[in-house]
Amino acid sequence: MIHETIVTTAACDGRPHIAPMGARYEGEFVILSPFRPSVTLDNIVASRAAVLNFTTDVRVFAGCVTHCATDWPTLAATRVAGVRLAESLAHAELELDELRDDNERPVLRMKCVHRETHAPFAGFNRAQAAVVEGAILVSRLFMLPADKVDREMAYLQIAIDKTAGDAERTAWGWITAAIAQHRERLASPGGQAA
Repeated sequence: MIHETIVTTAACDGRPHIAPMGARYEGEFVILSPFRPSVTLDNIVASRAAVLNFTTDVRVFAGCVTHCATDWPTLAATRVAGVRLAESLAHAELELDELRDDNERPVLRMKCVHRETHAPFAGFNRAQAAVVEGAILVSRLFMLPADKVDREMAYLQIAIDKTAGDAERTAWGWITAAIAQHRERLASPGGQAA
């Protein structure tokens, strides 16, 4: 099972990096598998630390993949050399236990060394789940057929229409704009998507 989270890391100079990433659990260990190239991977290798952030603010997911908003407030982590999202519901601080190198997608086995809860979880919202799925689609536009993206976006739109609040509508707007921009780049002379 893969859990969609926000991973925060810090560069050697303390600069924070925020990235959506799926995490798996093996007992007390968290497994991360970032694709190369990856700032998250570089930061973890250098600092041997990362933080999993548990948030229902899906603007963070959408903002990161669309590059519409990437400067989310952070605070210093409690026990590791890193940062956490200031507005997360909870976070888990991780230390690198093992790196299984790979040219495409290394596997990082991280040991949880500290957990904190900051706010209660209010429950699931279908629009939040739709935004996370939409953000995943945006991150894979380069490899998905347009008709598949269109079918999935049409289905996800139902949850947005029925259950979205302001934050989810903002995030959904970023996602739909990113898809439109991707298609415009493909249709332009040269047909290359950035």
